[in-house]
Amino acid sequence: MPLFEKVLIANRGEIAVRVIRTCRELGIATVVVASDADSNALHVRMADEVVAIGGRSATESYLRIEAITDAVRSTGAAAVHPGYGFLSEQAHAAIAVEAAGAVWIGPPPSAIAAMGDKISARAAAVRADVAVVPGTEAAVRSGDDVRAFAMQPGVGYPVAVKASFGGGGRGMKVVRSSDEADELLESARREAAASFGNDECYVERYLTWPRHVEVQVLADDHGNVVAVGDRDCSVQRRHQKLIEEAPAPGLDTDMRQAIHAAAVRVCREVGYRNAGTVEMIVQDGEFFFLEMNARLQVEHPVTELVTGLDLVAEQLRVAAGLPLSFGATAPITRGHAIEVRINAEDPAGGRFLPSPGRIAGLRVPSGPGVRWDGGYEAGDEVSPFYDNLVGKLIVLAPSRDAALARMLRALTELTVDGLVTTAGVAATIVGHPDFASLKHATRWVEERLTFDAPDPAAVPVSAGDGGTMVAETLEDPRYVAPASRREVEVGGRRYYVPVLQDGPTPADSPSSASATHAPIRSTSAVRTAARATGVVVAPMQGTVTKVLVAPGDAVVLGQTMVVLEAMKMENPLVADRDGTVAEVAVAAGALVGPGDLLVRLT
Repeated sequence: MPLFEKVLIANRGEIAVRVIRTCRELGIATVVVASDADSNALHVRMADEVVAIGGRSATESYLRIEAITDAVRSTGAAAVHPGYGFLSEQAHAAIAVEAAGAVWIGPPPSAIAAMGDKISARAAAVRADVAVVPGTEAAVRSGDDVRAFAMQPGVGYPVAVKASFGGGGRGMKVVRSSDEADELLESARREAAASFGNDECYVERYLTWPRHVEVQVLADDHGNVVAVGDRDCSVQRRHQKLIEEAPAPGLDTDMRQAIHAAAVRVCREVGYRNAGTVEMIVQDGEFFFLEMNARLQVEHPVTELVTGLDLVAEQLRVAAGLPLSFGATAPITRGHAIEVRINAEDPAGGRFLPSPGRIAGLRVPSGPGVRWDGGYEAGDEVSPFYDNLVGKLIVLAPSRDAALARMLRALTELTVDGLVTTAGVAATIVGHPDFASLKHATRWVEERLTFDAPDPAAVPVSAGDGGTMVAETLEDPRYVAPASRREVEVGGRRYYVPVLQDGPTPADSPSSASATHAPIRSTSAVRTAARATGVVVAPMQGTVTKVLVAPGDAVVLGQTMVVLEAMKMENPLVADRDGTVAEVAVAAGALVGPGDLLVRLT
């Protein structure tokens, strides 16, 4: 008999597909919910049953708990898997699901409440004798609260404003001076409300060069609370993870054991059950409790590959009242796994702007030790209303060096046509000597990484048969972003050829210690910098959340004029030169598309 006859998946995209696959292997029927924007999404096509819940934005659809409980009642689903994001860390959602007669596949509401509120989670860690990063003990309500915390002895700027009821970098802003406190707190609260349905934020000290290490925990109703491995998630931008690996490299045995033991103590302190992740910050030989995610993590596949576990299957076992499949002893980890997130984002100029649209073509890699967890197929639309994760590429190899080489090989096979993605950035990071030698930290991508422009006169290109060719000397300077390549066939032979971009290298771009050339900028970014127009247009589809200028206002280069929300992230749009506002073409709440006029300067 299956653990449950039917499970409803209260999520979408890649994680919904992931849960469907495990349920199918276990003989469990699946139900998914779908917004209007997801009426023909991959998770909809794969499920046994579909319930339309209407709406397009998250607040109109997947965050509506009444829509989920109505679907439970109408389909007779025995349990609900919330995935990650959306309602997964909402105690009221777990309570409502149980009131509707279904089992919540996750921790009990009391544990969600204790861990979902970052302030109470910090208090629980202190009770469990685990050090925490210095921060406020209550929610902050104004910029004055942020400034007061920064003025405390031993704190100072920068400080981090963080959403109390969420994660994934949403609702987190780094305040670097007192002047930024009001604006960034307000921005964090808007993001938190849009993503998690609660705008409460707190503030904590921002460490200068930390590593992000987290522990995967599993707990059942039979007294087993087990740390089943750790991961390093230090490669981030906008406080969202780009690359994760397991086990976390660079930890000695004593530190690893201490971190695992601390994670278990925190779980026992709050009566935790099911899957969860205890996140730590590691710096200068010390570790501090950061937060706990009371759910499955995006990066769970790297732990699965090194342990041989199916974490979704373990979640189902625990929810059904069974003990963990391996008991009280953590499985032995073997090899090294690396995961790369492929996001629909344009990394030009380091901005990582959302890049929604239709996937014209998709070719995913395969071969030994390669896994692809995706939420889309060719022809599918990556919507601006939700997270921009296209899929996750994961590899397993006997050692970290071998895993790096395997990931680079797999990335050369990955093709996503029709969208700008972070695949090229991922290849640059994986192949970077700082990453290989563990010199990176959570702010490494944004503060020190540059994408080098090779000599335009001689660009080496790998051939499909293992040989190489060299591009001809080019008459105009042209530059190529590493690993941004296309497959071409010439004379019956297949080559992987760089995608070249016209335009001069910006002279004002900062360089890193390891770079010999300036960072790559996209052609459009170069042209904008070289020829300021005074016209601000929407770079992608999204919703205007704030208009900060009015006709007649004087503005300066770099001043934020409009804030655009796309894929649940706020994007400040700035003036490209000094001037006076001649026209404001939009108002807060307006839905705009790529190229729509927002502000015109004179």
